[in-house]
Amino acid sequence: MAAIHEAAIAEVTEVGLGRMTMEGISRRAGAAKTSLYRRWSSPHDLLLDALHATFPQEEPSPATDDLRRDLIGALRRMVVWLGSPQARAVAAIMTERDLHPGLAEELFERVFEPRGGRFTRTVLRHYAERGAIDPALVTAVVEDIGEALVIKRFNDTGELPDDTVITAIVDQAILPAVGMLPDRRPEGRPPHTLRRP
Repeated sequence: MAAIHEAAIAEVTEVGLGRMTMEGISRRAGAAKTSLYRRWSSPHDLLLDALHATFPQEEPSPATDDLRRDLIGALRRMVVWLGSPQARAVAAIMTERDLHPGLAEELFERVFEPRGGRFTRTVLRHYAERGAIDPALVTAVVEDIGEALVIKRFNDTGELPDDTVITAIVDQAILPAVGMLPDRRPEGRPPHTLRRP
């Protein structure tokens, strides 16, 4: 199955949505075209399954107690994913969403939402459910802050953010938005503890 998924992602990134075919995918995967059609109705259907299978899902540990660290980790995973063939396949869908609007909608319904939606959303909701942050502050806008700033950085500079930028996004944007500030003062406290403003 993994070889078929990889073939579908390679096909769309190399030839585009409009030209990807079951024939091309089967040739790359070394699988019979008829076997693909028995499972998937179209190359786009297969592509969505491939993206669902490979999209990283954030799963905070139930015992975790470090919101800042978990947010930084979530954005690190996003940066790694953005450099992958899977991210290029998603970009192909979003670039051609005017030509394939139904496919873009299915991308959210079949891939993003079942896998957590956004890299930081699962983390924020986890801590809100535990009472560590106010659930009322975890709005759709706040859930988007980290990902939006990572993508803006890439669009502005052509480079994915490094750890320094990721940390700044968490400390200066996400944490204040949920009513928390990092405290780095070495006054008898561990570094990077959180405090309310």
